[in-house]
Amino acid sequence: MVVISQEPDQETEEEGLGCEGFSLRRRARAVAFLALCEVDLAHHNPHQALEWIAREARLPPEGLAFAQRLLLGTLQHLAEIDPIIQRCAPLWPVPQLATVDRNLLRLAIYELTADAQTPPKVVINEAVELAKTYGGDSSPRFVNGVLGCVLETSSRPKPTL
Repeated sequence: MVVISQEPDQETEEEGLGCEGFSLRRRARAVAFLALCEVDLAHHNPHQALEWIAREARLPPEGLAFAQRLLLGTLQHLAEIDPIIQRCAPLWPVPQLATVDRNLLRLAIYELTADAQTPPKVVINEAVELAKTYGGDSSPRFVNGVLGCVLETSSRPKPTL
Protein backbone atom coordinates (compact mmCIF):
# COMPACT_ATOMS: atom_id res chain seq x y z
CA MET A 1 0.00 0.00 0.00
CA VAL A 2 1.31 3.44 -0.80
CA VAL A 3 0.85 6.11 1.83
CA ILE A 4 0.89 9.71 0.69
CA SER A 5 2.58 12.03 3.16
CA GLN A 6 1.28 15.50 3.87
CA GLU A 7 4.26 17.05 2.17
CA PRO A 8 4.02 17.22 -1.62
CA ASP A 9 6.10 14.85 -3.76
CA GLN A 10 6.89 12.48 -0.88
CA GLU A 11 5.51 8.96 -0.95
CA THR A 12 6.52 6.15 1.33
CA GLU A 13 5.73 2.49 0.97
CA GLU A 14 4.19 0.91 4.04
CA GLU A 15 4.97 -2.74 4.66
CA GLY A 16 2.34 -5.20 5.66
CA LEU A 17 -0.99 -6.39 4.42
CA GLY A 18 -2.64 -5.94 7.76
CA CYS A 19 -0.69 -8.79 9.38
CA GLU A 20 2.05 -6.86 11.17
CA GLY A 21 2.65 -8.16 14.67
CA PHE A 22 1.01 -11.52 14.01
CA SER A 23 2.67 -14.75 15.13
CA LEU A 24 4.27 -16.79 12.34
CA ARG A 25 1.33 -19.20 12.01
CA ARG A 26 -1.24 -16.38 12.06
CA ARG A 27 0.77 -14.53 9.41
CA ALA A 28 0.84 -17.72 7.34
CA ARG A 29 -2.94 -18.09 7.75
CA ALA A 30 -3.40 -14.44 6.76
CA VAL A 31 -1.25 -14.93 3.66
CA ALA A 32 -3.19 -18.09 2.71
CA PHE A 33 -6.47 -16.23 3.30
CA LEU A 34 -5.45 -13.22 1.19
CA ALA A 35 -4.28 -15.50 -1.62
CA LEU A 36 -7.56 -17.43 -1.41
CA CYS A 37 -9.49 -14.16 -1.75
CA GLU A 38 -7.41 -13.22 -4.78
CA VAL A 39 -8.05 -16.58 -6.41
CA ASP A 40 -11.76 -16.37 -5.54
CA LEU A 41 -12.28 -12.82 -6.83
CA ALA A 42 -9.75 -12.38 -9.62
CA HIS A 43 -9.23 -16.03 -10.61
CA HIS A 44 -5.46 -15.59 -10.42
CA ASN A 45 -3.12 -18.54 -10.34
CA PRO A 46 -2.97 -19.69 -6.70
CA HIS A 47 0.79 -20.30 -6.75
CA GLN A 48 1.50 -16.83 -8.14
CA ALA A 49 -0.95 -15.14 -5.76
CA LEU A 50 0.59 -16.92 -2.79
CA GLU A 51 4.13 -16.12 -3.88
CA TRP A 52 3.38 -12.41 -4.31
CA ILE A 53 1.46 -12.04 -1.05
CA ALA A 54 4.02 -14.05 0.94
CA ARG A 55 6.78 -11.84 -0.42
CA GLU A 56 4.85 -8.69 0.50
CA ALA A 57 4.27 -10.06 4.01
CA ARG A 58 7.93 -11.14 4.28
CA LEU A 59 6.80 -14.62 5.26
CA PRO A 60 9.75 -16.94 5.98
CA PRO A 61 9.98 -20.37 4.27
CA GLU A 62 8.44 -22.31 7.16
CA GLY A 63 5.44 -19.98 7.17
CA LEU A 64 5.19 -20.18 3.40
CA ALA A 65 5.04 -23.99 3.54
CA PHE A 66 2.14 -23.81 6.02
CA ALA A 67 0.33 -21.14 3.97
CA GLN A 68 0.76 -23.16 0.79
CA ARG A 69 -0.62 -26.30 2.43
CA LEU A 70 -3.67 -24.36 3.68
CA LEU A 71 -4.32 -22.59 0.38
CA LEU A 72 -3.91 -25.56 -1.93
CA GLY A 73 -5.75 -27.93 0.41
CA THR A 74 -8.66 -25.52 0.70
CA LEU A 75 -8.88 -25.07 -3.07
CA GLN A 76 -8.67 -28.82 -3.63
CA HIS A 77 -11.58 -29.47 -1.25
CA LEU A 78 -13.94 -26.57 -2.05
CA ALA A 79 -16.58 -28.99 -3.36
CA GLU A 80 -16.73 -30.58 0.09
CA ILE A 81 -16.23 -27.39 2.13
CA ASP A 82 -18.93 -25.16 0.61
CA PRO A 83 -21.80 -27.56 1.46
CA ILE A 84 -20.58 -27.59 5.08
CA ILE A 85 -20.81 -23.79 5.13
CA GLN A 86 -24.27 -23.96 3.57
CA ARG A 87 -25.44 -26.47 6.18
CA CYS A 88 -24.25 -24.26 9.05
CA ALA A 89 -25.42 -20.96 7.53
CA PRO A 90 -28.58 -22.00 5.65
CA LEU A 91 -29.89 -18.45 5.26
CA TRP A 92 -26.73 -17.33 3.48
CA PRO A 93 -25.94 -18.87 0.08
CA VAL A 94 -22.17 -19.34 -0.08
CA PRO A 95 -21.67 -17.26 -3.26
CA GLN A 96 -23.53 -14.35 -1.62
CA LEU A 97 -21.43 -14.32 1.55
CA ALA A 98 -18.99 -11.47 1.95
CA THR A 99 -15.68 -12.45 0.35
CA VAL A 100 -13.84 -12.17 3.66
CA ASP A 101 -16.34 -14.33 5.54
CA ARG A 102 -16.61 -16.93 2.78
CA ASN A 103 -12.87 -17.41 2.46
CA LEU A 104 -12.10 -17.34 6.19
CA LEU A 105 -14.72 -20.04 6.67
CA ARG A 106 -13.32 -22.11 3.82
CA LEU A 107 -9.79 -21.90 5.16
CA ALA A 108 -10.80 -22.68 8.75
CA ILE A 109 -13.04 -25.59 7.75
CA TYR A 110 -10.21 -27.08 5.74
CA GLU A 111 -7.87 -26.71 8.70
CA LEU A 112 -10.47 -28.16 11.09
CA THR A 113 -10.95 -31.23 8.92
CA ALA A 114 -7.41 -31.78 7.64
CA ASP A 115 -5.09 -30.78 10.48
CA ALA A 116 -5.49 -32.99 13.52
CA GLN A 117 -2.42 -31.33 15.11
CA THR A 118 -4.07 -27.94 15.68
CA PRO A 119 -6.78 -27.94 18.38
CA PRO A 120 -10.19 -26.97 16.95
CA LYS A 121 -10.59 -24.05 19.37
CA VAL A 122 -7.27 -22.63 18.16
CA VAL A 123 -8.41 -22.87 14.52
CA ILE A 124 -11.67 -21.10 15.36
CA ASN A 125 -9.93 -18.41 17.42
CA GLU A 126 -7.46 -17.75 14.61
CA ALA A 127 -10.30 -17.40 12.08
CA VAL A 128 -12.15 -15.00 14.41
CA GLU A 129 -9.00 -12.91 14.91
CA LEU A 130 -8.48 -12.70 11.14
CA ALA A 131 -12.15 -11.72 10.77
CA LYS A 132 -11.54 -8.86 13.22
CA THR A 133 -8.62 -7.69 11.08
CA TYR A 134 -10.05 -8.12 7.58
CA GLY A 135 -13.83 -8.36 7.94
CA GLY A 136 -16.72 -6.12 8.79
CA ASP A 137 -18.20 -5.46 12.21
CA SER A 138 -20.34 -8.61 12.14
CA SER A 139 -17.69 -10.89 10.60
CA PRO A 140 -16.08 -12.18 13.83
CA ARG A 141 -19.41 -13.19 15.34
CA PHE A 142 -20.64 -14.77 12.09
CA VAL A 143 -17.41 -16.72 11.54
CA ASN A 144 -17.43 -17.89 15.17
CA GLY A 145 -21.05 -19.05 14.92
CA VAL A 146 -20.61 -20.95 11.68
CA LEU A 147 -17.39 -22.61 12.83
CA GLY A 148 -18.99 -23.52 16.15
CA CYS A 149 -21.74 -25.29 14.21
CA VAL A 150 -19.15 -27.03 12.04
CA LEU A 151 -17.30 -28.23 15.12
CA GLU A 152 -20.48 -29.46 16.83
CA THR A 153 -21.67 -31.37 13.77
CA SER A 154 -18.32 -32.73 12.60
CA SER A 155 -17.10 -36.26 13.07
CA ARG A 156 -13.69 -35.04 14.24
CA PRO A 157 -13.02 -36.36 17.72
CA LYS A 158 -13.57 -33.64 20.30
CA PRO A 159 -10.92 -33.15 22.97
CA THR A 160 -11.83 -34.26 26.44
CA LEU A 161 -11.27 -31.86 29.31
